Amino acid sequence: MKALFLTNEYPPRIYGGAGVHVQYLSRELSKLMQVEVRCFGDQNSVATNLSAMGFGLVSDAYTCPKPLQPAFGAVQRCLDFNTINIGADVVHCHTWYSHFGGILAKLNYGIPLVVTVHSLEPLRPWKREQLGGGYDFTCWLEKTALEMADAVIAVSEETRRDVSRLFDVDPKKMHIIYNGIDPGEYRPVESRAALRRLGVNPHEPYILFVGRITRQKGIVHLVNAIKHLDPGFQVVLCAGAPDTPEIAAEMKAAVAAAQRQRPGVVWIEEMLDNRSKIELYTHAGVFVCPSIYEPFGIINLEAMACGTAVVASAVGGIPEVVRQGETGYLVAVEQMAESPFEPLQPARFSKDLAARINELMADPAKCVAFGKAGRQRAADVFSWAAIARQTRDLYETL
Repeated sequence: MKALFLTNEYPPRIYGGAGVHVQYLSRELSKLMQVEVRCFGDQNSVATNLSAMGFGLVSDAYTCPKPLQPAFGAVQRCLDFNTINIGADVVHCHTWYSHFGGILAKLNYGIPLVVTVHSLEPLRPWKREQLGGGYDFTCWLEKTALEMADAVIAVSEETRRDVSRLFDVDPKKMHIIYNGIDPGEYRPVESRAALRRLGVNPHEPYILFVGRITRQKGIVHLVNAIKHLDPGFQVVLCAGAPDTPEIAAEMKAAVAAAQRQRPGVVWIEEMLDNRSKIELYTHAGVFVCPSIYEPFGIINLEAMACGTAVVASAVGGIPEVVRQGETGYLVAVEQMAESPFEPLQPARFSKDLAARINELMADPAKCVAFGKAGRQRAADVFSWAAIARQTRDLYETL
């Protein structure tokens, strides 16, 4: 059996959790069967049972509004995915960028379509800031792909409920397969070289955020929490790739204000390699995930695998990963019914985040205990090898 993955992100072009998922799942799945990846970029690699082909885009002649170009560019690449002959038994799509390609492959080549739900467009209305009217197109495209797919994989129970609520998907076609972690790669390390290079004082404790600058990740709420944090530890914000110039400017102003309020606020804007991230995770006292929408939260799993306690918002699939009072603390986010992507009381959310962070940073023994329990949970429950076997078994039913 051979599977074809269609995706925007694939190494070395990875900027989010979906890309991490594709990277590791394709690698583990290729130990069980043939896997071909078609992605956005210039990748061209062939290994035993795993090949990757990147597709570029010439958009110089585009005269449409700039916010529409990502949507039209994705459709063009999805068409290109299909004009190269497909010899796979199943096509597996990741994120809306690839959905049109999966639809074309299912209808033209007559093979089953599998879609993994990493996030849902109706629950990310801030994307209109990026895409303009293209957001209406991505919502339609996602709905069309999910409702015609032969199997829909949700990365958490909460995501499955969201899909069932928002779309007309046969419950028999719905499956839950978690994201995973490689505990051999993501593990505690001794080295602190990356900390020094990135401007983090290796001799002082710190809390850590890792993620994109986007409404979804809630980074601004964490920055606003800084004024409520106790003294005596650094705040390290590994945050880049802003969604829009507006949120980039908002982030810049908020960080500047925080840096005036307290010393030791370090903002790392570059996208880091895994080795540097693992160093940051390992030596952090607490990893903070203030997301306001998170179908799974693979970033928490990375921190847990590195033996770090977590303070995270209790949204989406995060409570299925982070165990309250065992591997970290969960912070409730009261959200507006008509605007579920924004906290009803953002100031209160920021204060609640700060309170849990302060509690843990004042208790190093509890941080260590939570970190050990998190490491054990990551290794026992979320290995990529097990997730690859579940995915292969699902293919076989199709």
